[in-house]
Amino acid sequence: MLKSILFTALSFLAFSSIAQRNTPDWAQNATIYEINVRQFSKDGTFAQVTKQLPRLKSMGVDILWLMPIHPIGVKNRKGSLGSYYAVQDYKAVNREFGDLNDFKALVNKAHELGMYVIIDWVANHSSPDNVWLEEGHLDWYTLDSTGNVQPTIGTDWWDVADLNYDNPAMRSEMIKSMKYWLTDANIDGFRCDVAGWVPMDFWMEVRVELQAVKPIFMLAEAEEVPLHDAFEMTYGWNFHHIMNDVAKGKKDATAIQEYVKTNKYPGNAFRMNFTSNHDENSWNGTEMERMGDARFALAVLAATIEGMPLVYNGQETSLDRRLKFFDKDSIEWKKMDLVPFYTKLLKLHQTNDALWVNDGTNQARFVETTNPKEQLVYIRESNGHQVITVLNLTNKKSEFTFNSKNISGEYTDLFSGKKKTLLDSNKVALGPWGYQVYYK
Repeated sequence: MLKSILFTALSFLAFSSIAQRNTPDWAQNATIYEINVRQFSKDGTFAQVTKQLPRLKSMGVDILWLMPIHPIGVKNRKGSLGSYYAVQDYKAVNREFGDLNDFKALVNKAHELGMYVIIDWVANHSSPDNVWLEEGHLDWYTLDSTGNVQPTIGTDWWDVADLNYDNPAMRSEMIKSMKYWLTDANIDGFRCDVAGWVPMDFWMEVRVELQAVKPIFMLAEAEEVPLHDAFEMTYGWNFHHIMNDVAKGKKDATAIQEYVKTNKYPGNAFRMNFTSNHDENSWNGTEMERMGDARFALAVLAATIEGMPLVYNGQETSLDRRLKFFDKDSIEWKKMDLVPFYTKLLKLHQTNDALWVNDGTNQARFVETTNPKEQLVYIRESNGHQVITVLNLTNKKSEFTFNSKNISGEYTDLFSGKKKTLLDSNKVALGPWGYQVYYK
C-alpha cells in the first residue's frame, strides 16, 4: 500500500508540472453532437452514422461524440444487449456496430468534412469478463473480502468491475489502449466517463502522453474545477439542473445570473451546456417531461451563454420518448422539424466570436430589465461582435423594457433573419417562454 501511495504522489508531482493543456485551435468555436450508435438507426451501425455526417455538418456540428464503441461484457449483462459502459475489450469495436474498418471510415469521412471525432472512454471500471481478467490481471481490479472483483462501491452497477488505480501496470495499459485509438483510428480525443472518480494524477499523465501523439480534445463527465488542468471541457451539470428548476417554476431567472456571476472556472475552461444527453433522456426524462414548453428558450440559453452547446441525437427530430439503455430502441427520423432551430444556434456559435471560448473576457453581461425574476437579457461581445439574448422565463406573456448603454445599433434577428435597430432602452413583448437573439 505504501508503495502505491508513493507511486501516486510521485506521478502527480511529475506530471502536474508539465501537463499543460495544448488545446487544438479548432475547439475555440466548436459545437458538439452526441451519437448513440445503437439507437441512431435501425441497423445501429457505424456505416449508418457515416451516411448522416453531411447532414450533421450542414446543421453546424463540429465534434462528434460517440458513446462507447467497444464490445460489451456478457457476464452480469443488463437487458438483452447490455450497457455500453461495461467494456469487454478496450482495443476492439462492438461487432454489432461494424468492424474496425467501418469505424475508421466514419472517422475519415468526418475529417474529410472538417469535423472531429471523440469516443467515450470508461476508465473507472470494465465489464467483469474483460480481456484483462481473462489474461490473469486480477490485481488490476478492486477486490472484495473473498478476493473477487466487485462493482464500484455505492452504485447499482452490478454489471461492471471496479479498476484498481494503485496498480501502475494497469494505468500503463489503460494509457496504451487510449493511444491505440489515436494512432490506429486517428480519433481526436475522448469523453471520459465518471472522470471525477478516477485519480487526478492519472488524468495528468494521460494528458501528457496523449497530446504528445497529436492535438486532442478532452471532455470530462464531471465539473470539478481542477479537472481543467487535464481536460478542455467539463459538464455543466449544475447549470442544467438550474434550467430544469426554472422550467418547473422552482427557480427564477435570478438563479441563472447568480450561477454565471459566481463562476470560478478559468477563462479558457470549456463548459458543456445541454438540455438533454443520453443519461438525462434515458433516466431523468425527455426535454418535454423535464422542461415542457420552456425547452426552446432554455436551448437558446444553453447555446448563447458561456460554454459549448451540445445536441443529443434525435433532439432535431423532437425526440419525445426515453430511449432504452440496455435494449434496441431506434430513433425515428420521420420529421426533422427542429433542424432549422438548431442550425441557427450552432452556426451562430461557430461564426460569432462573441460566443467563443477565449480568456473569459466575453463573459455574459446581464442587462437591467423590468422584472429580473422573470426576464433574462444578456450581452456577449468580442472583437466588435455582439450577441444579445432576450428571454422570457415564465409561462405567461411578458412585456418589458431592458436598458443598457452602448448597445444602440443595427443587428440581425437570428430567427427571422431581419434587421433590427436597438436603442439603449428597448421595449419587448414576448409570449410564454419566448426568446429573441440579436447579433452583429
